Amino acid sequence: MSLNLILKRLISTTPISYGKKNFRKFPLYNKRGTRIFKKTQAENRDPDFFYDLGVKPVGYEQDGKYVIVPEKIPELIVPNLEGCKLKPYVSYRTPDVVQSEFTAEDLFNVVYAPKIIKDFNEGKLDDNGNPLEPSSEEKLTAEEAKIKARQTGSDLFSETRSV
Repeated sequence: MSLNLILKRLISTTPISYGKKNFRKFPLYNKRGTRIFKKTQAENRDPDFFYDLGVKPVGYEQDGKYVIVPEKIPELIVPNLEGCKLKPYVSYRTPDVVQSEFTAEDLFNVVYAPKIIKDFNEGKLDDNGNPLEPSSEEKLTAEEAKIKARQTGSDLFSETRSV
């Protein structure tokens, strides 16, 4: 005669067990912790610690000071649509717009080519092809252009970026 003395935990799925359940046995925690854990965490929190709560920083730290970059501060620009006949949505039935990649050559053709063509047609170029009456952008040295590119309003936000 043998006795089976192994303890087993059983889950019954019969209709009898669909009544009241004792959920105190099975604590269901929030995914970020229990109330007691959150309370102790709030009590022990350092008041000098900076919590960003998932917000992107608007600056960087340099020599122990926090430097704010104005271009990184989000700004909502909402136009006044009063009297506008257009609808505030785009229909799914609109045709797809296929546009080629904007290259450096395209940028040159848009910005510099008209001035060069105008100078050529008016005979304002010297023997080397340089303009006789250069514009303010054409007079810049390499160092001045670099300083101008790093000024407020340019697309370079990081001072730590090496060029």
